[in-house]
Amino acid sequence: MKKLHIGAGSDIKPGWINHDVAALEGIDIVHDLGDYPWPWQDSSIDEIFMKDVLEHLPDTIKVMEELHRICKPGAKIYIAVPFWNSYEAITDPTHTSQFNEFTFDFFDPSKDRCKNRPYYTSARFKIKKIGFGVSFLRPYLQIRLLSRYFVIYNPIGKWVLGFMASLLNNIITGLEIHLEK
Repeated sequence: MKKLHIGAGSDIKPGWINHDVAALEGIDIVHDLGDYPWPWQDSSIDEIFMKDVLEHLPDTIKVMEELHRICKPGAKIYIAVPFWNSYEAITDPTHTSQFNEFTFDFFDPSKDRCKNRPYYTSARFKIKKIGFGVSFLRPYLQIRLLSRYFVIYNPIGKWVLGFMASLLNNIITGLEIHLEK
Protein backbone atom coordinates (compact mmCIF):
# COMPACT_ATOMS: atom_id res chain seq x y z
CA MET A 1 0.00 0.00 0.00
CA LYS A 2 1.56 3.29 -1.14
CA LYS A 3 0.86 6.29 1.06
CA LEU A 4 1.99 9.75 -0.01
CA HIS A 5 2.45 12.68 2.36
CA ILE A 6 2.52 15.78 0.13
CA GLY A 7 4.20 18.84 1.63
CA ALA A 8 5.48 16.98 4.68
CA GLY A 9 7.94 19.65 5.84
CA SER A 10 9.26 18.47 9.21
CA ASP A 11 6.16 16.32 9.93
CA ILE A 12 7.64 13.05 8.64
CA LYS A 13 5.21 10.12 8.59
CA PRO A 14 6.92 6.72 9.00
CA GLY A 15 5.81 4.23 6.34
CA TRP A 16 4.76 7.02 4.00
CA ILE A 17 6.50 8.56 0.99
CA ASN A 18 7.30 12.00 2.40
CA HIS A 19 7.44 14.81 -0.17
CA ASP A 20 8.37 18.47 0.05
CA VAL A 21 9.69 21.27 -2.15
CA ALA A 22 12.75 21.50 0.15
CA ALA A 23 15.33 18.79 0.83
CA LEU A 24 14.60 18.57 4.56
CA GLU A 25 15.59 15.70 6.81
CA GLY A 26 13.29 12.70 6.24
CA ILE A 27 11.98 13.87 2.86
CA ASP A 28 11.98 11.05 0.29
CA ILE A 29 11.06 13.06 -2.81
CA VAL A 30 11.90 16.70 -3.45
CA HIS A 31 9.67 18.22 -6.12
CA ASP A 32 8.07 21.58 -6.92
CA LEU A 33 4.35 20.83 -7.30
CA GLY A 34 4.13 23.60 -9.88
CA ASP A 35 6.13 21.37 -12.26
CA TYR A 36 3.85 18.96 -14.10
CA PRO A 37 3.56 16.06 -14.32
CA TRP A 38 4.34 15.14 -10.74
CA PRO A 39 6.93 12.38 -10.25
CA TRP A 40 4.48 9.61 -9.38
CA GLN A 41 3.14 7.01 -11.78
CA ASP A 42 -0.48 6.92 -12.94
CA SER A 43 -2.79 5.05 -10.54
CA SER A 44 0.04 4.24 -8.14
CA ILE A 45 -1.03 5.81 -4.82
CA ASP A 46 -3.51 4.33 -2.31
CA GLU A 47 -3.69 7.22 0.15
CA ILE A 48 -2.69 10.90 0.21
CA PHE A 49 -2.27 13.28 3.13
CA MET A 50 -2.01 16.93 2.05
CA LYS A 51 -2.24 19.49 4.86
CA ASP A 52 -1.68 23.22 4.32
CA VAL A 53 -0.40 22.77 0.76
CA LEU A 54 -3.22 23.34 -1.74
CA GLU A 55 -3.65 27.02 -0.84
CA HIS A 56 -0.04 27.67 -1.92
CA LEU A 57 -0.58 26.32 -5.44
CA PRO A 58 -2.00 28.68 -8.09
CA ASP A 59 -3.92 26.15 -10.22
CA THR A 60 -6.35 24.14 -8.06
CA ILE A 61 -7.86 22.39 -11.09
CA LYS A 62 -4.44 21.19 -12.30
CA VAL A 63 -3.54 19.99 -8.79
CA MET A 64 -6.79 18.04 -8.51
CA GLU A 65 -6.15 16.53 -11.95
CA GLU A 66 -2.68 15.40 -10.82
CA LEU A 67 -4.14 13.90 -7.64
CA HIS A 68 -6.70 12.08 -9.78
CA ARG A 69 -4.00 10.86 -12.16
CA ILE A 70 -1.69 9.42 -9.49
CA CYS A 71 -4.39 7.88 -7.27
CA LYS A 72 -5.63 4.33 -7.68
CA PRO A 73 -9.41 3.85 -7.90
CA GLY A 74 -10.74 3.95 -4.35
CA ALA A 75 -7.73 5.89 -3.04
CA LYS A 76 -8.32 8.00 0.06
CA ILE A 77 -7.28 11.67 -0.06
CA TYR A 78 -7.13 13.96 2.98
CA ILE A 79 -6.76 17.69 2.27
CA ALA A 80 -6.69 20.46 4.87
CA VAL A 81 -6.79 24.14 3.86
CA PRO A 82 -7.53 27.43 5.63
CA PHE A 83 -11.15 28.63 5.43
CA TRP A 84 -11.61 31.54 3.03
CA ASN A 85 -12.58 34.27 5.52
CA SER A 86 -10.22 33.37 8.33
CA TYR A 87 -7.01 35.08 9.37
CA GLU A 88 -5.21 31.85 8.42
CA ALA A 89 -6.25 32.24 4.76
CA ILE A 90 -5.20 35.84 4.29
CA THR A 91 -2.20 36.21 6.59
CA ASP A 92 0.34 34.15 4.64
CA PRO A 93 1.56 36.09 1.57
CA THR A 94 2.32 32.82 -0.25
CA HIS A 95 -1.35 31.73 -0.28
CA THR A 96 -2.72 31.97 -3.81
CA SER A 97 -6.10 30.23 -3.43
CA GLN A 98 -8.97 30.35 -0.96
CA PHE A 99 -11.53 27.66 -0.17
CA ASN A 100 -14.95 27.23 1.37
CA GLU A 101 -17.17 24.22 2.01
CA PHE A 102 -18.49 24.28 -1.56
CA THR A 103 -15.19 24.46 -3.49
CA PHE A 104 -14.79 20.69 -3.82
CA ASP A 105 -18.36 20.27 -5.15
CA PHE A 106 -16.89 20.98 -8.61
CA PHE A 107 -15.05 17.61 -8.44
CA ASP A 108 -17.89 15.44 -7.09
CA PRO A 109 -20.20 14.16 -9.85
CA SER A 110 -23.13 13.88 -7.42
CA LYS A 111 -23.07 17.66 -6.76
CA ASP A 112 -24.92 20.25 -8.86
CA ARG A 113 -21.81 22.41 -9.28
CA CYS A 114 -20.03 19.51 -10.98
CA LYS A 115 -23.10 18.58 -13.03
CA ASN A 116 -23.59 22.17 -14.20
CA ARG A 117 -19.93 22.70 -15.12
CA PRO A 118 -18.55 19.29 -16.12
CA TYR A 119 -16.24 20.99 -18.61
CA TYR A 120 -14.07 22.52 -15.84
CA THR A 121 -12.18 19.25 -15.38
CA SER A 122 -12.46 15.50 -15.75
CA ALA A 123 -11.01 14.89 -12.25
CA ARG A 124 -13.75 13.27 -10.18
CA PHE A 125 -13.77 12.49 -6.47
CA LYS A 126 -16.51 11.51 -4.07
CA ILE A 127 -16.68 13.85 -1.09
CA LYS A 128 -16.74 11.48 1.89
CA LYS A 129 -17.02 14.23 4.52
CA ILE A 130 -16.09 17.86 5.11
CA GLY A 131 -15.46 19.29 8.55
CA PHE A 132 -15.05 22.84 9.79
CA GLY A 133 -11.81 23.45 11.65
CA VAL A 134 -12.73 25.76 14.50
CA SER A 135 -10.61 27.76 16.91
CA PHE A 136 -12.58 30.45 18.72
CA LEU A 137 -10.78 33.61 19.84
CA ARG A 138 -7.63 32.99 17.80
CA PRO A 139 -5.39 34.77 16.97
CA TYR A 140 -6.31 37.46 19.49
CA LEU A 141 -6.81 35.48 22.68
CA GLN A 142 -4.97 32.28 23.49
CA ILE A 143 -7.20 30.80 26.19
CA ARG A 144 -6.13 27.16 26.38
CA LEU A 145 -9.48 25.35 26.21
CA LEU A 146 -11.42 27.96 24.21
CA SER A 147 -8.86 28.67 21.48
CA ARG A 148 -7.72 25.13 20.69
CA TYR A 149 -8.42 23.81 17.18
CA PHE A 150 -11.11 21.17 16.72
CA VAL A 151 -13.13 19.86 13.76
CA ILE A 152 -16.93 19.79 13.47
CA TYR A 153 -18.50 17.31 11.02
CA ASN A 154 -22.09 17.46 12.35
CA PRO A 155 -24.38 18.91 9.63
CA ILE A 156 -26.42 21.08 12.02
CA GLY A 157 -23.31 22.35 13.78
CA LYS A 158 -21.73 23.10 10.40
CA TRP A 159 -24.86 24.96 9.24
CA VAL A 160 -24.92 27.13 12.36
CA LEU A 161 -21.18 27.85 12.15
CA GLY A 162 -21.35 28.44 8.40
CA PHE A 163 -24.15 30.95 8.91
CA MET A 164 -22.27 32.69 11.73
CA ALA A 165 -19.04 32.72 9.72
CA SER A 166 -20.86 34.46 6.89
CA LEU A 167 -21.59 37.25 9.39
CA LEU A 168 -18.33 37.22 11.33
CA ASN A 169 -14.79 36.36 10.25
CA ASN A 170 -12.36 34.05 12.04
CA ILE A 171 -14.92 31.64 13.48
CA ILE A 172 -14.07 28.92 10.98
CA THR A 173 -10.33 28.82 10.33
CA GLY A 174 -9.91 25.65 8.30
CA LEU A 175 -11.50 22.95 6.20
CA GLU A 176 -10.72 19.26 6.24
CA ILE A 177 -11.76 17.38 3.12
CA HIS A 178 -11.87 13.60 2.71
CA LEU A 179 -12.19 12.43 -0.89
CA GLU A 180 -12.18 9.13 -2.72
CA LYS A 181 -11.32 8.49 -6.37
